[in-house]
Amino acid sequence: MTPSTPKVGFISLGCPKALVDSEQILTQLRAEGYTLSPTYQDADLVVVNTCGFIDSAVEESLDTIGEALAENGKVIVTGCLGAREDVIRAAHPQVLAVTGPHALQEVMHAVHHHLPPAHDPYTSLIPPQGIKLTPKHYAYLKISEGCNHRCSFCIIPSMRGDLVSRPIGDVMQEAENLVTAGVRELLVISQDTSAYGVDVKYRTGFWQGRPIKTRLTDLAQALGDLGVWVRMHYVYPYPHVDELIPLMAEGKILPYLDVPLQHAQPRILKAMKRPANSENTLARLHHWRTLCPDITVRSTFIVGFPGETDEDFEYLLDFLQEAQLDRVGCFTYSPVTGAAANALPNPVPEDVKQERMSRFMAVQEDISTAKLLRKIGKSMTVLIDEIDSEGAVARSAADAPGIDGQVFIEDASGLNVGEFVEVKIIDTEEHDLWGVRVTDTL
Repeated sequence: MTPSTPKVGFISLGCPKALVDSEQILTQLRAEGYTLSPTYQDADLVVVNTCGFIDSAVEESLDTIGEALAENGKVIVTGCLGAREDVIRAAHPQVLAVTGPHALQEVMHAVHHHLPPAHDPYTSLIPPQGIKLTPKHYAYLKISEGCNHRCSFCIIPSMRGDLVSRPIGDVMQEAENLVTAGVRELLVISQDTSAYGVDVKYRTGFWQGRPIKTRLTDLAQALGDLGVWVRMHYVYPYPHVDELIPLMAEGKILPYLDVPLQHAQPRILKAMKRPANSENTLARLHHWRTLCPDITVRSTFIVGFPGETDEDFEYLLDFLQEAQLDRVGCFTYSPVTGAAANALPNPVPEDVKQERMSRFMAVQEDISTAKLLRKIGKSMTVLIDEIDSEGAVARSAADAPGIDGQVFIEDASGLNVGEFVEVKIIDTEEHDLWGVRVTDTL
């Protein structure tokens, strides 16, 4: 590198969808000859990709911007909080530029203005899969932007807009490039994965000369032909999602669905403006398990939503017992600036929220523990994520990175990160499993 090569520091906050935005920006920066700096001190300027979904995320984003300004002095802000420029400017008026989420061209324009590229971008070389922030063996594949729902607790549509599906040919080309580069697991994400293609009326696209409809089932079928794990996230339980389950049973995609239910009590779901109801969800879960007994269903819930009574919460606990979900996350309701739910009556006191979350997680812990105990003695394929002095850390088909459990293997000799290996489960705790390689048990 020549001394004149411009250097950009980059900080990525928030969810996997924001991470994909960061990867796209980083890829473009490298394509245009910029060097990526791991420290504030060595960077000519810093880009901060922010999160603004809940108040704690806003606070973290503002703190990070402040730290970057203190350490470097030249900061460009993008991401979800960027949609609220007044908030950023009020806290940090000295930032160089502010853009909203999914704003690649606007970010690059700001970078060009404050730190021009050193040479013609056409002379730069970048890998065909782009710059990734995940380990080499797995990657997030974002298939759409925005959301058509207007959930009362959420401000994502005001930040990212309505649903815009990516052309299916572009999605498949990106997926193919990732697999060619060594990715063994594709994690399909969006705000509403089930709605993929609705905005373009399931328009037919093309990949490798073959027609494919811009539709979730068709996308899953095509991704399943790539020969890697395909994991579905943020899937609303619409009727057509049933079409994915036979693909799971056949081994085309992982038998795993991340379904953000948020609650079960009909009155609370209506107040949340959620596009689902618990009775249909229970019937659908039963149907899915009939078609694919090995399916893992993960979900997230909110407790302490405005107006939630003790009876509503007990209804949720009863649903949890009946649904027997495999993986569950729980959050207490947190007011978000600009969300319609802020105006709802009868807010739940903070101590009650915390008590309900503790009770909720205790119920789910019992469910999870019982499910994991049934896996002792069984063999399963796992993907190695990490190898350290204590052995290997892996994940099964039931475990998404960063949010679910892990499978620990004590003897890591001969194993490599990104490798699939068959293990026999010998022990378990609340969320994790311990296994030995099948070859070690012979």
